[in-house]
Amino acid sequence: MTPATPPSVPLDTLVTERMDGIGPMLDALPTADLVHLMNDGDAAVAAAVRQQASAIAAVVDALAARMASGGRLVYAGAGTSGRLGVLDASEIPPTFGAPPGRVVGLIAGGTRALTDAVEAAEDDPELGRSDIEALGAGALDTVVGIASSGRTPYVLGAVRRAAELGCLTVGLSCNADAPLSAAVDLPLEVVVGEEIVRGSTRLRAGTATKMVLNMLSTLAMVRLGKTYGSLMVDVQATNDKLRHRAVRIVTTATGTDESSARRVLEAAGWHAKTAVAMIALDSDADTARAALAAASDRLGIVLEGR
Repeated sequence: MTPATPPSVPLDTLVTERMDGIGPMLDALPTADLVHLMNDGDAAVAAAVRQQASAIAAVVDALAARMASGGRLVYAGAGTSGRLGVLDASEIPPTFGAPPGRVVGLIAGGTRALTDAVEAAEDDPELGRSDIEALGAGALDTVVGIASSGRTPYVLGAVRRAAELGCLTVGLSCNADAPLSAAVDLPLEVVVGEEIVRGSTRLRAGTATKMVLNMLSTLAMVRLGKTYGSLMVDVQATNDKLRHRAVRIVTTATGTDESSARRVLEAAGWHAKTAVAMIALDSDADTARAALAAASDRLGIVLEGR
């Protein structure tokens, strides 16, 4: 098993492990000062993400192109990084109507690691390799390795095996010149600086990771036609809140009244995109679905050509 901390790379060389000069005095500060201190640190995270904007855009375009051909987005991480990947993956089907399994979150230690620390699992690169193999990963898939340190053995094993299988590989870390960056096709290094609690990368690094994953998955879905304007027209209306949202989507997109929108949504199986197309084309659900299929499921194309 590969050690978690290679002796040739001291912890103090990692920005996420350095002391910010405040740590030893935290317990002596008033609570209000502590709140401001954390908030000031968090305020710098968005700027660090922005510095990677061009690189993030390149990942989104490459990812969306592969997903348009049937590929998957796969996250691989350990600890907080893994949990954030699983969280992001779990929210894509209900928000954008993507089929289950289209976005996958792998975490070192498996599902138990979502609620319980399975710390030693991250030290095993072979576990990362085997998790990628178990997915049957291939050339259309994009594997995003997530590791704040940029050197987690599980993540390195996952992206290296993914590369061998022909996947597009992406590395998301919060340290510069990370080993993960050298192991992938497209590196993203969001250097957020020292954590208020030394080495606790669930803080600034975790916030930065969540922001970047939001961008990757959401913007890929936008590129795939899963939105119309800012409307989530492929939302799965599986409860009262989401059915009300579907009604608002249809009324906003078409200008029809709520009663009519609800009636058409019921005929469309509560699929907002189909309902909007039905109203725009003055058609039944099957005709609307056929029109969407001919337009690569892009509602904007259907509305422009009506």
